[in-house]
Formats: sequence, structure tokens, C-alpha cells
Amino acid sequence: MLLKCRRLSPPALAHTEGFVPASSTIDAHTLEQLQAFLSRATRLFVITGAGLSTESGIPDYRSEGVGLYARTDRRPMQYAEYIRSAKSRQRYWARNYMGWPQFSSHQPNSAHLALQQWEEQGKVHWLVTQNVDALHSKAGHQGLTELHGCAHRVLCLGCGAVSPREDLQKRFKALNPSWGAHAGGVAPDGDVFIEDEQVLHFRVPSCKDCGGILKPEVTFFGDTVNRRTVQFVHERLAESDAVLVAGSSLQVYSGYRFLLAAADQKIPVAILNIGSTRADHLAEFRVSARCGEVLSVIQPH
Repeated sequence: MLLKCRRLSPPALAHTEGFVPASSTIDAHTLEQLQAFLSRATRLFVITGAGLSTESGIPDYRSEGVGLYARTDRRPMQYAEYIRSAKSRQRYWARNYMGWPQFSSHQPNSAHLALQQWEEQGKVHWLVTQNVDALHSKAGHQGLTELHGCAHRVLCLGCGAVSPREDLQKRFKALNPSWGAHAGGVAPDGDVFIEDEQVLHFRVPSCKDCGGILKPEVTFFGDTVNRRTVQFVHERLAESDAVLVAGSSLQVYSGYRFLLAAADQKIPVAILNIGSTRADHLAEFRVSARCGEVLSVIQPH
């Protein structure tokens, strides 16, 4: 059943208007129906996406009119390009270095905090996020799988060592004491836009242990999610009795596969997202509204 929400009042969080697409404010009747759906669940499985973090000031890729794809002709780094090209890695890390102070400072919004409270109340069985911003962790969520990794961690492709991204920032500063560049806007994964000629002299460190290539512990476009992680998430889904999608268009198969599995297992699905999603036909209930506005007022029993 598809429900459209009537506008009752101007949207909140005006400071994020540049990243959050226009939407209706949820009406009381729709809110009651979503409340009833969630109240029936005793082991809720939640999937979150970029639409949850836009309200924290982090842009996304696909939102109509305001996402990266709509605003620019820029495209995210591809895995194959990162592995193949030292110049591409240099460009990636220079932009990431410039963007890191702002990206790492973002804080959870009311949607993240609501889901963490639901977990404390025993409502949420497991949460899977497609986001790499660590905001669920910052909110204190425990039963969490970061499906695409986390930008706050760095992986060595040689020896597999994992280290904090903040430590790498210090190494960048030491190697590039006089380097600076003019940044031209923030991208979803924490970097900023810098012209190529500005990164020519930026130095990128190697792994301290083995000298290997360092990469954010995130799944780049063109890469695949670890099979063990996918299997683990399928097991948590099988233990659940309802699915809530919050802030994801599910255009990427890595998340969409779990909706297909839910349909196979006859697990009911509700979707909360501004705009249509790839899994609308699998949902018995869909709401087009802001995640923070809705989740913060739901009281699941």
C-alpha cells in the first residue's frame, strides 16, 4: 500500500536544506499506520542509507535535485582505478585529507538517536547501514553492520592491518607541512573537490608495517561486499519478523538483495524514504518523508 503524506508545516532542519530533497511532512493518520506496523514487530531489522545522514549535513549521491549526481558531473572513485593508478590514489587522498576535518565532525541526528533508543528498548534486532560515516556508532548503536565499511578506518591492502583514519590524518600533515589547496565543495564520502593541478605535490604515506597501499576500509564503487558480511546479515534477517528501510533508494544491489530475501521469507517491509525506491513493489507500507521527522516521534511498543 503506497501512502502519500500531506504537508502540514514547513520542514525542519533548515541548515541541511542544500542536501535534503523536498518532502511532505507526515500527517497524523500515516504516522499512526507506521506506528502500528512497528508495534507489531518484536525483532525489527532496519536498513539505513544516505537519506538518514543528509539531515546531519552529509550530501548523498542520488537525491533528486540535491544529490551529487544532480548537482555535478563528478563521480565517485572506482575500485579498479584506485588499485591501478598511483595518481588516482594521490588525487583521492588529497581531497580526502582536505575534507576529513569537516566530514569527521558530523554528528548523529534525531533519526540515528531514535533507532539507538529503539535498540535499547529491545525493538531493533539488528541494524544494517549502507553509510560509511560512523554516525550510528557515534549514536551508541550496538547491533550494527556497516555493510560498506567505515571511512573512519583505514585498511592496508598488503598486510590487512586496520588503523584509525585520524592517525593517517596526522601522517598526512607530517608529510605535507606546507601543502594547501582551495576546496570547491564537499562530496558524500568525505572528500572535497580539488583541481588536479593542486594535488601534484601531495605526498601519500604507505603502510607502516609492510609498505603496502592504504585504502579507506569502505567498499568503493565497482568492488563487492565481503561474503562473510553478507552471510551474517542474511542470518540476522532470518531471525527478524519485520523490515524497516530508512533513507535508502536501494538502487545498489548490496542492500536491495536483503529486500528480495525478506520477500522470499514473507517478512513484511515498510519503507521510509523521500522519493521512490527500487523495492517499492516489495513493501506493504511506504512513507515519503524525512527520517528524522518521522522516527523521532514514533514510540514502538
